[in-house]
Amino acid sequence: MSTIVLDRVSVRVSVDGRAEPKTLLQELSLTFTERRIGIIGANGSGKSTLLRLLNGLVAPSDGTVGVDGADTVRAVREVRRRVGFVFTDPLSQLVMPTGREDVELSLRRSIRNTTERRAHAETVLDRFGLLRLADQSIYELSGGERQLLALAAVLAVDPEVLVLDEPSTLLDLRNRELLRRTLSGLRQQVILSTHDLELAQDMDRVLVVDAGKVVFDGGPAEAVRHYRALSAAGLPIVGVPGTGAGLAGLQPEPLEQGGLQQGGLRQARLERP
Repeated sequence: MSTIVLDRVSVRVSVDGRAEPKTLLQELSLTFTERRIGIIGANGSGKSTLLRLLNGLVAPSDGTVGVDGADTVRAVREVRRRVGFVFTDPLSQLVMPTGREDVELSLRRSIRNTTERRAHAETVLDRFGLLRLADQSIYELSGGERQLLALAAVLAVDPEVLVLDEPSTLLDLRNRELLRRTLSGLRQQVILSTHDLELAQDMDRVLVVDAGKVVFDGGPAEAVRHYRALSAAGLPIVGVPGTGAGLAGLQPEPLEQGGLQQGGLRQARLERP
């Protein structure tokens, strides 16, 4: 497994009309080595920002993020070769007219021969039950089909780490089960955020994030219990016992210019090997 280290990372962004920047993550120190890691929390808690740090889509305002020693700011291309990213909205990263073309785009650097590249793309699409839709416009696909296509396009290049931002949001029950089976069988290290607590239970380690802070870090069952109890009570999720070592202070970073804009996401997609 890869080792991903966040050292005293904060993320801050400027907000129109405010003198002070908004803090998205606070002085976060974490080490990820487990095979399956989940991140849960309310909308706006900082889950997506945390994930986007891991392959350089967001740059820390303070601190550093390293993937097997490669800094996500200074060695962003190397990091993105190692870390594949699947966004909540697949249209943020599907840039070709059809699924076949999009998967072939992912393979353009690793497989130079056109015939071999097309054959491999079809194998990848078939794995996700998408081969019959290979030549259909991505805008004619359902939300679930587009999400599976985005996952297929990222996995086509066989990254070392797969990061997914709420991957089951647009999926129906059948496709959620397909996603769970697919993730469980992958050799890659998987780090994901989710509101699907059943999916969270499949993880080896689960973090609960609230207001830019990690408030619990441990086993999935206990993490889900904490999250459910706190959500039901309507209480702020702060100061929960069980927070991992080194997580006491948490402060956010500034985002890379364009990092959260669709254009920035598409550029990162086009830089994929």
